[in-house]
Amino acid sequence: MAQTRLFGIPLSLSSGLVESIRDANPWWRGERVANLPLTRRWAYQPIYSRLLGGLSPSVILRGPRQVGKTTLLLQIIHSLLDEDGVDPRRIFRVQFDDLGELSKLKGDQILELSRWYADTILKKTLNQGASEKKPAYIFLDEVQNLSNWAPQLKYLLDITSTRVLVTGSSALRLDLGMDSLAGRVHTLDMSTLFLREIGALRTFGNIEPFLKWNGLASLKEKKFWLELREFGLQHKSLRDQAFAAFSEYGAYPVAQVNAHRPWEEIADQLNETVIRRAIQHDLRMGVKGRHRDEHLLQEVFRFACRYIGQTPSSDFYIHEMKNVMNANIGWQRILTYLKFLHGTLLIQLIDSLELRLKKRKAQPKACLCDHMLRAAWLQEKVPLTQEGLREFPHLSDLAGHIAESSVGYFLKSITGLDVAYFPERGAEPEVDFIITIGEQRIPVEVKYRQHIDYKDTYGLRAFIDKAHYNAPFGLLITLAEDASVSDDPRIISMPLSSFLMMR
Repeated sequence: MAQTRLFGIPLSLSSGLVESIRDANPWWRGERVANLPLTRRWAYQPIYSRLLGGLSPSVILRGPRQVGKTTLLLQIIHSLLDEDGVDPRRIFRVQFDDLGELSKLKGDQILELSRWYADTILKKTLNQGASEKKPAYIFLDEVQNLSNWAPQLKYLLDITSTRVLVTGSSALRLDLGMDSLAGRVHTLDMSTLFLREIGALRTFGNIEPFLKWNGLASLKEKKFWLELREFGLQHKSLRDQAFAAFSEYGAYPVAQVNAHRPWEEIADQLNETVIRRAIQHDLRMGVKGRHRDEHLLQEVFRFACRYIGQTPSSDFYIHEMKNVMNANIGWQRILTYLKFLHGTLLIQLIDSLELRLKKRKAQPKACLCDHMLRAAWLQEKVPLTQEGLREFPHLSDLAGHIAESSVGYFLKSITGLDVAYFPERGAEPEVDFIITIGEQRIPVEVKYRQHIDYKDTYGLRAFIDKAHYNAPFGLLITLAEDASVSDDPRIISMPLSSFLMMR
């Protein structure tokens, strides 16, 4: 056993754990992590800035598995070392994805490991380092696997002047205990690649994001959306190449990096490392350690993929699950499992817009983080480009549902943006999504076809016409650049490819 002592408290880590920790921190021996990508995701700069001097001492980065959280963490560490000249001993990383030897460590793992690090590597207390203006940077990767991580982090932040970056793939587990961290953390969600990130990764070109980091107020202006449409046209070549790559391989980094590999191989990789990993690992444990039904989880996810971007009734859910599972399964249990999937950030559940004080009846709309997960799980690829749909016109309706799902998840990924959908109510038609910013609302309709009739904008016009909804204009998301025939100045139309260039 490796013995150390801190504040008179004997600390003891197994030799295997010490070896694993040292392997995860190669900079202590003057090395770097090999083959780290040069391309940086959008979350790199805001997290890096906050880690160096943000108001909160800790940043939490959430996102589905395999979207690049660990890569981003390592890129930040390399920047601290190579660009800011931080002493390697001031950087401590712990990987909690597979606990292994860590599970044998009794007590509070984060606190115990931090004490070991301060005594063995830093050779001083964390506060002493901070008082010398040389604070430690602690990186806790996939920390949701610890049941009591939040109280430990709170204690660590309260008694030490340390900067901490936490990553996790389960919003469900990360949200547990988050109330105790109020004022101590800043949370960012990072999903799959944006269209411009696909362009950079595939070397089609580099452009800055259209939506700046200055709040959401600009989204309330009609001018913003008109300029976004023009922005898409200005970068048409890059946009179309990136959208074609998105249509063919989705937005997971592993798929785009390996676009030269057979699709079946990529699908197997996504199924194994993203979907099954979430179902078998992240969601297997319930309240008080009760195991969840893995088969039911798989089937609920399959159902969400099958009816992507739609709102099947609870009775339909129950009927389908009964046929598949050969058992009576109630709606509340199905809804609970949908919320579990929502917690992994693989899907976003979008609720109906409630404007009156009455009981909600409509079911949530399930939007998938990447349509290629659907293709991999169901073994059914659906093209999203005009060329692809001309070749397979029978897939057009399904492509429309996938486009709607893409829009919904994309909107929900914008921090602080309130997104709902408007179900049909009496004489009022359904609207795919409603964005709410302050007191203003923006209806969004997805009509993913080559030609659009005047009646296709009926839902938008009906919503805008109601003065009490406070919606001065609406958005029409289309397949083609020239698909819209609406001459209503209150409706701004643009292709999905331009819409996805916003971030």
